Amino acid sequence: MIDDDNELKTRRRTLTGVAAVALMSLIAAVAQSFGRFTYGVLLPAVRDDLGLSNTVAGSLATVNMAAYLAGSLVVAAASSRFRLLGVMRVGVVLAVIGQALAAIAPGPLVLGVALATMGMGGALAWIPAPVVTADALAPDKRAFAVAALGAGMGLGVVFGGQLSGFVRSTMGDASWRNVYLIQLLIGAAIAAAVLLFIGHRQERLASGTGIGGFSTLRRLPGWVPLVGAFTTFGLLYLLVIAFLTTRLEDDSGWTSSRASLAFTLVGMAMIFGGPLFIALSERIGTRATLVISFAGWSIVTTLVLPGWFVPTLVLCVMIGLLFSAMPTVLTVYVVQNTTTDNYGPAFAATTFCFGMAQMISPQLGGFVADAAGSFTIVFLLSAALGVVGMFASLGLPRRSSPGFPPVPVAPSLLDWRKIDMTYDVVPVERAATH
Repeated sequence: MIDDDNELKTRRRTLTGVAAVALMSLIAAVAQSFGRFTYGVLLPAVRDDLGLSNTVAGSLATVNMAAYLAGSLVVAAASSRFRLLGVMRVGVVLAVIGQALAAIAPGPLVLGVALATMGMGGALAWIPAPVVTADALAPDKRAFAVAALGAGMGLGVVFGGQLSGFVRSTMGDASWRNVYLIQLLIGAAIAAAVLLFIGHRQERLASGTGIGGFSTLRRLPGWVPLVGAFTTFGLLYLLVIAFLTTRLEDDSGWTSSRASLAFTLVGMAMIFGGPLFIALSERIGTRATLVISFAGWSIVTTLVLPGWFVPTLVLCVMIGLLFSAMPTVLTVYVVQNTTTDNYGPAFAATTFCFGMAQMISPQLGGFVADAAGSFTIVFLLSAALGVVGMFASLGLPRRSSPGFPPVPVAPSLLDWRKIDMTYDVVPVERAATH
């Protein structure tokens, strides 16, 4: 006979509800902010310490993006063989390993391997994260659960910006490895907590996904404008985020501490951008929210060019809000229009297109900056892409609040959302025989 008390005790070892969402938001900071955005704020220090050009320094960011792109293909293929929770756990471990390599990197080669490892880990951790996080809450709260991941990334950017500014100002540019060392210690602790306490119930694996998950993606309503908007965002945001501190220091004559402050404000705004724009999308719809967001990006990235101190700080807050808003709204759209078993390949395919854009963007920005002698054209290019994203968003369906597909649960079982997030549930047939 099954011991129901032991069953419940086993399931209670995983976190639920708000606690699970909070922990998942921290893993978003580790996998995304530490793994991707820390290099952007450290780029001037890495470039100067290792004697690199803007093109080579941008190429290292491209390595990170290329690995992220490869990771999206891995997720699409793995979704038909492994549960999303298992894929996410592997990604978390890889992200921490990449931080360890960056902390000891003697030169650009090892740093490139570290950034590649963090990119791969970021994809494997991030792509499953929205649906794992969303399933921790009731259906009407899941959009805000996904928005919490964006808030976690913002928190990571804030921490990374402040940490980088403090380390560089007190120990010099050659101390950039210490930033990764500190992040490694934090990331390892958070990763351990996720591995031990986060679960997810998934009854079926994906099937009929096609190459890269595109067969599944094509069943998503409005998939063409969705991919167009996501790809455009992948191009435009890194042209600003990856080179913001470098532009402020090189073109506007800001000190490293002032530039770090600007980057920190971007991160602080990211904490609130996702939830604010999710609330807006529930009122005016996904399409209208994205049109406003892309148009706003074009405006603020143009206005930031003069580099005036106080106005630039205000504009950095707006950049952070929009930077968090656009991918959050797009991701929620995917989560809301897929089921648990087809979400993985659909979002992986979307992320592949997004990753292609990210792979091109940093190197393109570095090349243009070297050719033009400043980052002005780089920022103007990002503003122009905002207009492209605005028109792509206009092609999305007019549905303002698509509902989450119901998760099939046997009627005789307790509601698993009230107990835990794990998929280890005793089948009804087996329980009936004991």
